[in-house]
Amino acid sequence: MDRQTVIIALGGNVLIREKEQGTIEQQERHAQEVCRDIFPVLRKGYNVVITHGNGPQAGASLIRYEMASAMLPVMPLDVCVADNEGEMGYILQQALLNELRRNDLRRFVVTMITQVIVDHNDLAFANPTKPIGPFFSRSEARALKKERNWIMVEDAGRGWRRVVPSPLPTRIIQRDMIRLLAGEGHIVIACGGGGIPITKKDNNDYIGIEAVVDKDRASALLAEDIGADMFIILTRVPKVALNFGKPDQRDLDRITLAEAERYLAEGHFAPGSMRPKIESCIEFIRKGGRSAIITDSEHLAQALEGRHGTTITA
Repeated sequence: MDRQTVIIALGGNVLIREKEQGTIEQQERHAQEVCRDIFPVLRKGYNVVITHGNGPQAGASLIRYEMASAMLPVMPLDVCVADNEGEMGYILQQALLNELRRNDLRRFVVTMITQVIVDHNDLAFANPTKPIGPFFSRSEARALKKERNWIMVEDAGRGWRRVVPSPLPTRIIQRDMIRLLAGEGHIVIACGGGGIPITKKDNNDYIGIEAVVDKDRASALLAEDIGADMFIILTRVPKVALNFGKPDQRDLDRITLAEAERYLAEGHFAPGSMRPKIESCIEFIRKGGRSAIITDSEHLAQALEGRHGTTITA
């Protein structure tokens, strides 16, 4: 069957919500919820690739390593991302398989541990800005800066956090395997947490690097690489808005690429929030994608029919 291919990018809090402990029961429940929400995409017969963030999980991994550092070696950030890819992939994969069986729909699910190449000369390495992990006191931050050479910054009055580079993804190693599997109708979970950041040494060997890759940018690159027809970003809000949170907030229903570019230039979208999502959708459409949708998972079915969410087209 000649199916269209869709990439669905899930937000970093898809399994662990704000103020939750992140127990396995909570994560499994949220996985079931989101799998029910995205099931209309499967019913329509699309080939599906699912990507996801890993913000809470990465923070939890770092806390575990910190607490066990007197007994066990602390793992680098690329290994933490790999760990999260496997953990979250398993939870989502199992929830998807259960939902497929409940609905008598025969599709296979596979989680792909995904490596993403970044340029070690990317300017992000000279200016780390991405906060990760737990909050620390000023004295703890000073000690960690001295002991581990971490860059620590004060974060909105809540404490001190480690910041790391967030370079642009340049190539996804497993792109051909993801395309082949999706093309056969299998549901692929890939680019978890933006993918494992790696670079090349002078002898061309791959090596992990201390960084995090933005999930939406990696997803847009993957969408381009595999020739996806549609790019869907699921986030906390049902629609993109101009003047978000202000009395004159205006929700956007259907906009063109040119309009998206103009709103972006006018500064309507906050860095670290909606801006990278809009930029990723713009990049996808520029490279030949048919349409991009930004909405929350609860309104995905309506968004697919043009009755909700924000759709961006050429």
